[in-house]
Amino acid sequence: MVSTIGVTAQDTLVAQGSAPDLYLTHTVKKGETWYSLGRAYGLSPKDIAAKNKMQMDQGLSLGKSITIPLSKGNFIQSKEAHVGAGFRPVYHQVAEKETLYRIHLRFDKVPLDNVRQWNNFTGDGVKKDAYLIVGFVKGNGQSIVAPVAAPVVAKQDPPKQDPPPVAKQDPPKQDPPPVVKQEVHQDPPPATTPKSQPAEPETRHEQPDSKPSTSLGRTPTVPEGGFEQQYLQQTNNGRNVVGEKGPGTWFRSNAVVGSGKYYALHNTAPRGTIVKVTNPLTGKSIYAKVLDAIPQLKANANLIIKLSDAAQDALGINEARFYCELSYDEK
Repeated sequence: MVSTIGVTAQDTLVAQGSAPDLYLTHTVKKGETWYSLGRAYGLSPKDIAAKNKMQMDQGLSLGKSITIPLSKGNFIQSKEAHVGAGFRPVYHQVAEKETLYRIHLRFDKVPLDNVRQWNNFTGDGVKKDAYLIVGFVKGNGQSIVAPVAAPVVAKQDPPKQDPPPVAKQDPPKQDPPPVVKQEVHQDPPPATTPKSQPAEPETRHEQPDSKPSTSLGRTPTVPEGGFEQQYLQQTNNGRNVVGEKGPGTWFRSNAVVGSGKYYALHNTAPRGTIVKVTNPLTGKSIYAKVLDAIPQLKANANLIIKLSDAAQDALGINEARFYCELSYDEK
């Protein structure tokens, strides 16, 4: 849950741009000089003038907007940085559909744990229009940054940001099986039995109630603990693997949440391959069995995997599209 920080326009330093070209916007006040700006933001006055394509002998006009660069010298993102002792917090206003991972990339790969600590929250959820501290600027603080927005409203956001229950409720609520019927028919039938149903007809008769169906057809027999043991066998205990990083998304299924029985669509791994899927933001991993290739649709462009939605809780993801890391047998 995000603990949204409430601030006023007069004391807010709001970062602009993205790494490596991050900056603040300062409005010149009465009596300010290049040297006072340098002291306020921990920079050489010459560097500030050069950034604004001006000469120091020109002086500063009242009300003029000055760009203040954020560099390694004056923008601190170490975990030990804190308000006071010559440091002031620099904020970022969360945009619509923006994720914590995107913020991490935009602000010079600031450590996610640092962002959580500075803003007093856990998890990966961020809310639109919330203000998050993304670092600290050096200086004596005797300047006002031009107002960018009125973030006081953000104080009302924390009560609205409950731990995301919606993602947990979606899998059991939506059971339509549109994708699966097509995928099961595409499996080559070596003995009139679809490959998504590993040949265990006798087991199916003996225990008809122990195998819930998914949107990919009847759930294949899964050993205790899910597919991890099969993954270790296929990859020689994780030594012979291929790695991938990129975007993924979900398909709906009737698989039991938390059962460890997860399935996937993948374009290059053969059917039956066990893929280890990791959420780099939480470090959580699951093992999914490949049933078929990803359908060639515009909505699936650039995806590296589609997972059954029962894995959402296990990976700690509540977004429709997510970033993940894969490893599987290199054969």
